Amino acid sequence: MLDTILKSIDNFIWGPPLLILLAGVGIYFTFQLRLIQLFRLPRALKYIFKSEQGENHKGDISAFASLATALAATIGTGNIVGVATAIQAGGPGALFWMWIIAVFGMATKYAEGLLAIKFRGKDKDGFIAGGPMYYIEMGMGKKWRWLAKLFALFGVLVAFFGIGTFPQINGITHALHDTFNVPIIISGVVLTLCVASIILGGVKRIAKIASVVVPFMALAYILVSITILVLNADKLPATILFIIKMAFNPEAAVSGALGFTVMQAIQSGVARGIFSNESGLGSAPIAAAAAQTNEPVRQGLISMTGTFLDTIVVCTMTGLVIVLTGTWQGDVEGAALTNLAFSTGLSSSLGSIVVTIGLVFFAFTTILGWCYYGERCFVYLTGGRTKGIKLYRFVFILLIAIAPMIKLQTIWTIADIVNGLMAFPNLIALIALRHVIIDETKRYFERIKQQS
Repeated sequence: MLDTILKSIDNFIWGPPLLILLAGVGIYFTFQLRLIQLFRLPRALKYIFKSEQGENHKGDISAFASLATALAATIGTGNIVGVATAIQAGGPGALFWMWIIAVFGMATKYAEGLLAIKFRGKDKDGFIAGGPMYYIEMGMGKKWRWLAKLFALFGVLVAFFGIGTFPQINGITHALHDTFNVPIIISGVVLTLCVASIILGGVKRIAKIASVVVPFMALAYILVSITILVLNADKLPATILFIIKMAFNPEAAVSGALGFTVMQAIQSGVARGIFSNESGLGSAPIAAAAAQTNEPVRQGLISMTGTFLDTIVVCTMTGLVIVLTGTWQGDVEGAALTNLAFSTGLSSSLGSIVVTIGLVFFAFTTILGWCYYGERCFVYLTGGRTKGIKLYRFVFILLIAIAPMIKLQTIWTIADIVNGLMAFPNLIALIALRHVIIDETKRYFERIKQQS
């Protein structure tokens, strides 16, 4: 009964209005900013590793650390479990729609990162404070403070019940149980203690850990994925063609298509794609705001690489392996499906070990990143005061402790619902502040052109 109610709410929120809004905002900025995600990507990738010249940069952490923190929150179970559930719910064609929403989402993420630096301040403890709640209030005006508070409320709910806790902990504990036979209760307790010890150190400790773990885990996972694709290189062209066919005409691609429809492929691909790369959700700007930079456009470019690395690179690797090995047609679901796909691709149990270790690192850093996001939203709701932050952290840790006991389908449905709610206020703000984004971009690249 509860699952049916939650599914109805999920279908309503992720219906045509939100899908059109998400895609529409990405398409609008893509063309208004002259395909910035394609033509400016090399510059954006260079900025990740090149420090900004000059002194007196505002911010708490480096631009690379802010990206690592954002990627820590972004690259998680969505890249392993989310891709698997998307393909199960919408067929292999869902992967194609993940690619499409990611390309347009890069422009959206750019806009979010730009506004994060353009409109930011400090909380009452002197830490940099930014994100959608601040660019709504400072950019749109005080009369829109209610919308900023609504975003912050939804941000706390996503941290508590969405991306931040349930899917990550559930994914880790069940993967460890399936692969290494670790009792769920044991891994749950250990994870809870580890998270508790780290989040008490704040954004600088989270950023320090993320700066080391994120590049390492992403590179290792990609290398193993590429190994599988190389071993099955003869199947790769047909696999990509099959994915595209399933995106537009699943019945023709597979007789009967196992009940898949084009709408299911689009809805699953977009919902899981947004869950994974968070473009349009408004989460990444919270981390971007802490970057040590005075250039909004520069940070916007760095921010958009997060969507590229998350979906175009990491999610693609997972999806191709699942479809190429044919394991998506079985009854296995979630992390177990990705485990099976990688084991099949490598013809060895090594595949499931790699996926499990990758999932543990991916999900663990996502928990840390989202604890920070939720904390910043909570501080905004309390008027910049941090007195109640211990209560927030206690609730967060408590939810981590109970997450392993909730079943997978319920977890993903709840996560989808709160994610969708969070996107609405942020997308409204991006539309309202579109001229700020466009004008700031034009001025920056005119300045760059004059300096060259």
